[in-house]
Formats: sequence, structure tokens, C-alpha cells
Amino acid sequence: MKDEKLTFGETLKNAFYAIKLGRAYTKALFFNICFIAALGYFQWVFFSSVFMKNIVDSLDKGEGFKKIFTYIIFCGVVVGLMNLYQHYFENVTLPIEKTRLYGRLYRKLFDKAKNVELSCYENADFYNKYTMAMDGADERISDVMRRFWGVILGTIATGFVFYLMFEIDKFAVIFIICPLLGNFLFGSIKNKYEFKRYKEQVAGNKVLNYVSRAMYLPDYAKEMRLFNVFNLLKKQYNDATDRNVKAAEKYAFPNAFVNFWKITFTFSVIFEGILFYAIYRNLVTKSISLAELTIMTSMMVSMTWILIGLFDDIINFMKDGVFINNLRGFLEYEEKIPEDYDGIIPGEFESLEFDNVTFSYDDEETIKDLSFCIKKGENTALVGHNGAGKTTIIKLLLRLYDPTSGVIRLNGRDIKDYNLHAYRELFATTFQDFAIMGMTIKENVLMGRRYDDDDKVVEDALKKAGVYDKVMSLEKGTATVMTKEFDENGAVFSGGESQKLAVSRTFAKPSALKIFDEPSSALDPIAEYDLFKNIAKEGNEHTLLFISHRLSSVKHCDKVFMLEKGRLVEEGSHEELMALDGKYAKMYRRQANNYLAIDDGTEGA
Repeated sequence: MKDEKLTFGETLKNAFYAIKLGRAYTKALFFNICFIAALGYFQWVFFSSVFMKNIVDSLDKGEGFKKIFTYIIFCGVVVGLMNLYQHYFENVTLPIEKTRLYGRLYRKLFDKAKNVELSCYENADFYNKYTMAMDGADERISDVMRRFWGVILGTIATGFVFYLMFEIDKFAVIFIICPLLGNFLFGSIKNKYEFKRYKEQVAGNKVLNYVSRAMYLPDYAKEMRLFNVFNLLKKQYNDATDRNVKAAEKYAFPNAFVNFWKITFTFSVIFEGILFYAIYRNLVTKSISLAELTIMTSMMVSMTWILIGLFDDIINFMKDGVFINNLRGFLEYEEKIPEDYDGIIPGEFESLEFDNVTFSYDDEETIKDLSFCIKKGENTALVGHNGAGKTTIIKLLLRLYDPTSGVIRLNGRDIKDYNLHAYRELFATTFQDFAIMGMTIKENVLMGRRYDDDDKVVEDALKKAGVYDKVMSLEKGTATVMTKEFDENGAVFSGGESQKLAVSRTFAKPSALKIFDEPSSALDPIAEYDLFKNIAKEGNEHTLLFISHRLSSVKHCDKVFMLEKGRLVEEGSHEELMALDGKYAKMYRRQANNYLAIDDGTEGA
């Protein structure tokens, strides 16, 4: 995605991209914003010039009360209708169209988020920009549209008032320089000071936000009460506050000084200056009528507020450029492994082969020249210490990543040749870092899939995972909502129970190859034994790929691949590897001794 240092041209492109996006999703909002802005500027210009001129001229000519009154009533009715439409827009049209914009825009963002490859979520820079793109995207787009019309119509209104003032007095337009200096010169300097202050306070604000979250989120509640961490958080909070105060003090006087001149030139000089000038011409030189004096001062007031609004629209129009850049960069990002990747439809699973596969993440090789083969009907295990690359292999196998070099083949063909969705349907997987959704237990098991007999599928899967009795003890059974985020009566499972629920998803999906990634890491020995027994039964009808750091659980696998730092160091059955007396055997004996030591109440060797 693009860097945030944008040129003026890039900022304009981003703004017009947002306008194009907003107009595509709701033309009604786009054109109504234009119409409302036009009505607003029309009223400013009309009442400060035409309306005032007609009233004063009528009074000078001695026209009757009825005619003047009729004119005022007519103008009042027209303005009333304008205001009625404006209120209708703000209270009816605007909420409806902004909701429509929100729904359509976020559907597009969610579709994009689902389609980008997994590595994007593991890239801190990409993920930060993604979250910024999602944050208030609809509000930003509607604001850009409003600012866009504000700049165009404000410029037209400024030119029109300038022309009217020039017609009255060629020298009076010199006073327009004052609000220009106030807004565009001193206002720009003020914004630079405020931005510098903001940048210096970013780090402190991050700390303040972190401490604030820690104080009210339940995740930190136990540690807060059992340890002395509160004092550490308090110190972090105080230090961050002190840094922010120093940054505020650093720019307080320069900001106040510039703001004084901004207000002086924007309001004081022009208001008093044009008033003294008009009075001088009316009373001393007798070169301007009372009507012209009134109109001139009225138009200068309007000109000032129009320029203030125009400057504000320009500044915010440009400010939104950085945010829209994140939104545009995210939506235009070309996925390396798009979820809608098309290709041939795979047949039945026969074999899966890694051929000299190497994978690097952040320029660090995590998988190196890896070659192995899994055949239909085999029960295979990947074992090794933490960081050996076991889970990365599964992500490569599922094509969540693509290898840096080498080839992964399904049935002898590069997996890149296959339709991605159809290819992944061959696998049922439970990762160690699973997620429990804020949905019903049934939906957590089926995960969006439907079968002829959903309830029977869910029941069998929960029984195999060993969590059926727990689920049925709940009042609503499989209709119970998980977590309390959306339902105060929702269920909150223990770590082991949540893991069993996640594992049940793999049992439920009728795929050719089932992958269990550390499925018992949160289970006690008895629950682990029961789970492995059911997984072994699953292997009678499916090909299994099993990942575990507990080697006792892979004894009955047909093949065991021993990994170390992303390399395959040993392979064979459990008996063959024990006979080899290498790294696998050493690791197995060490674990066995430790488990025996626990049973005996003594320390392991």
C-alpha cells in the first residue's frame, strides 16, 4: 500500500476517488449535498447583497409599506421553503442515504478483507492501514463529498460577492486580502503547529489508550488484583501525560500568537476597516450612498464567513486525503492469493507432495528445502519443538501462503492450478490458535455449512470432541450463544472446552484429509486420551495429518516427520524412528521420563 507522504496531486486523486465511490453507492446523497450547499451560499449572497439593496433602495425612494412588506414576506416564504427542504434532508434523506452508504461501502470492505491473503493480517503496516481504512470510512466519504461541493460553491460565491463589491467600490476589494491573510496564511501556520503538537503526542496517546483499555477490559482484571501491575500502569500513564503536557506547552505560545493574528485579520481588521472606509466615503467625500454603505458592510461580513468556510473546506478536503489514501490503497490492493482464485476443480484426494519447498517470512527462512509426501489413507504426523515450522507447513498446504521456492502438488499437479475454494474443500482443519465466534454452538460447529441432517452432524461432532455432555447441560443446548458479547446469558467455556468445540468443526466437515493442529494442548490427560482415540477412529475413513508436541499421541501413525528449524531431519514410523535412536527417540524418551516423573511425584531426568 502507498506511503502516507502524499503530493497535492495524489491527495486530489484520493479525494476524487472517494467522491466517485460515494456517488456510485448513493447518488441521492451526492446531489442533495450539492443542492443544500448551493442553497446555503445562495442565502448568504442574496441576503447580504440583493435583498439588502432592494430594501434600502425602496426606503430611499419612499416606496409604500405594503410593497416593502410584500417583498419581505415573499423572500421569507422562499427562504422558509428552502429551510423546510434542508430540515427534511437533514432529518430524513441524510440518515437514510448515509445508512445506505455505510451498508454498501462496508460490504465492499468486508469482501476485500476476506479476499486478501493471510500474510496481510500478519503485516503490521498493512494491518494498521487496513484498520484506518475501516475506521469511519462512510463518514469520511460523505465529508469529502460535502467539502468538495463546499470548495466549488464557496469559490463561486466568493467570486460573485467580489464582483458585486468591485461594482460598488474598486478599492473596497482590497479589504478581502485581510480574511485571506487570516485564513490562508496565519491559519496554515496555526494548522502546522497543531499538527506538530499532534505528532509529538501520538506516542503518549498510544500509552494513554493502552492504560485506559487495561483498566476496563476483563482480560487484565485478575492480574490487576493479584500483582502490583497497577502501579506500573499508573507510572506509564503519568509519564505519558507529562510528555503530552510538555508538547502542549511547547506549542502553546506560538499557536496562541498566530491565532491572535488569524482572528485579527479574519474579523477585526476587515469589519472595522470596511466600516470606517464606508463611513468616510459617505460622510466626508459624499461619494457613496447610505444604501451602498449598508450593502458594502453586509457583503463584507458575508465574504468573511464565506472565506472562513471555504478555507475550512479546503483544509479538511486535503486532510481527508491521507485517510482516503489508506481506503483506496486497501480497495485497490492486488491480492497475491485471492480467495476467488479460479482454476481447475480437483478430483478425489490421492496424494499431497512437498517438493523442495522453501518459505521465507520477513526475509527469514522458516521452511527450508522441505520434501515429503502424504498418500491417501495414511495417518501422518508432523512433530518437533516449538518453532520447528509445523503450523507454517499447514498454512502452505492450505495455500494460505505460497512457497518462496519449490512446489506443492496435489495428485501430481501444482496446487496453484486448482480453484482455491474447491481445493480447500478437500481439507478440514483445526488450528491451535482457533477462534470461538459470538454465535450459537451449532453455528460454531457447522461454520456456515449445511447438511441434510444438521443436528445429527453437530451431535456426532460434539460427541467425538468430548464436549457433548457439557453442551447438553446448558439450558438451550446447541442453540446457546457463545460468549456474553451479544447475549448476557451466553456461555463462556473453559480453555479445554473451547478447544474441544473448535476440534468438533474438523469432525463435522466431511473432507478427504483432516488436519488436527495441537488439538489437545489445553486438555487434561484423560480428555486427551479420549480425543486421540476418536481421532484414530476418524483415520479409518479419512487421511489424517496430525501435529503434536506430545509424541505419545503419534505412536500409531503410519508416518512421522521430525522437523527442526524448518528442515526435515527424520522420517518413518514410530518404531523405525525409535530404532534409529536419533533426535525423535531422544525427544520421546525425555517426554516419557517427564510424564513418569509427574506420576511418581519426582523430577524428571
